[in-house]
Amino acid sequence: MQPYELSVAAAADAIRARRLSPVELVDSVLGRIEQVEPDLGAYVTVTAEQARRAARKAEHDVAHGRHRGPLHGVPMGLKDLIDVAGVATTASSRVRAGHRAGADSTVAARLTEAGAILVGKTHTHEFAYGLTTPQTSNAWDRSRVAGGSSGGSAVAVASGTATFALGTDTGGSIRVPAALNGVVGLKPTYGLVPRHGVTSLSWSLDHVGPITRTVEDAGLVLTALAGHDPRDAASVAAPAADYRPGAGTDLTGLRIGLPRTHYFDHVDAEVEAAVRHAVGQLEALGARLVEVDIPMTRYLQATQWGLMVPEATTYHEGTLRTVPELYGTDVRILLEAGELMTAGDYLRAQRSRTLMRREWARMMEEADVIAAPTVPATAVGAGEQTITWADGTPESVSDAYVRLSAPANITGVPALSLPVGHDGAGLPIGMQLLGRPFGERALLRVGHAYEQTQPARALAPAA
Repeated sequence: MQPYELSVAAAADAIRARRLSPVELVDSVLGRIEQVEPDLGAYVTVTAEQARRAARKAEHDVAHGRHRGPLHGVPMGLKDLIDVAGVATTASSRVRAGHRAGADSTVAARLTEAGAILVGKTHTHEFAYGLTTPQTSNAWDRSRVAGGSSGGSAVAVASGTATFALGTDTGGSIRVPAALNGVVGLKPTYGLVPRHGVTSLSWSLDHVGPITRTVEDAGLVLTALAGHDPRDAASVAAPAADYRPGAGTDLTGLRIGLPRTHYFDHVDAEVEAAVRHAVGQLEALGARLVEVDIPMTRYLQATQWGLMVPEATTYHEGTLRTVPELYGTDVRILLEAGELMTAGDYLRAQRSRTLMRREWARMMEEADVIAAPTVPATAVGAGEQTITWADGTPESVSDAYVRLSAPANITGVPALSLPVGHDGAGLPIGMQLLGRPFGERALLRVGHAYEQTQPARALAPAA
């Protein structure tokens, strides 16, 4: 096994035991970038020299007994919305060409303090306003979409060009690309991970979280990220916690909610079969299955768009009026549409969210964790705009990909996507676990228990 193939946990163990140096690990990842990046397009910027300097320092510190923890010396990619002092933050847009951050975002600062090493900034759908990341190819099939908007981060982790990465999630933008590329993606509870220094799409829906190869890795990274920051008005003063899941697989007494409504409507048969089989594995570990009804399903997408579109347009108001030609057509149209929405539309969406949160809290009294597909279909071909379901119903790719992920953004509950197999074409399938607010430990426990019953997953094949 090459160093770039290691999980965070495995790399941490090897570095701590001095079987592997941070220099060897970073060099291996940078070599992998040189090998596959021309075909994948996961990165906007590769910070090779900066990474090598940081690796040499990490190697020196570890050798002299100054080991900072499990992220020390581990290479990471950061979505190109996340500020790092002196490094470009372009949001994959011509609007931000030449922009360099003057200071670290909170999450970048925390990861650097934990010893993680930046190898580059990863592509996003422009300003995170889309679900395909057109600059980036799927790690498993170059002719298909990577998913978005954190497509670059998911492809980097899936292909071995980062040991872990951060993404942002406004309507599913961590979980969708994680599912489509066969990796783990965690959207934390709203307010658990600070967003100071992260370019916003929609302030009341935005989340920052990890994309990793294993559930254990997601817990390790979340432990470094979580914690209050007064510079983010939504940040919650939650106490510091260790989110690493335990090693056990016994789920006796835990209730897994299986939705009767919404989450299995218009879902590809292979996706449904893989998710239901994974749920059966959880039941075999002792979990009890209970059926639940998802509340207010007819209002989900209207509420998501009713919140996101006006908030995004407000953020971009100045540049939309001065340099509209610099935006991609798809993003510009959405931003211009936001100018036509009224205050009444926005307030109705806010009221809907309030009711939805209340009803979800009642539903979650019946189950500890909800299990469902992350996305209803695997990765579509690049440029495809529509999915046609078995009953002949067409649906836009963007609506299909956001339909099952948006509820967690509206309600703010934590959601974890993990791989549960592949379809007949070899494309990854993801299962989504949703929990109660600040219930990340339960999600990680369930996800890790499932993962331990499965064969070790390989990286996506090289180009």
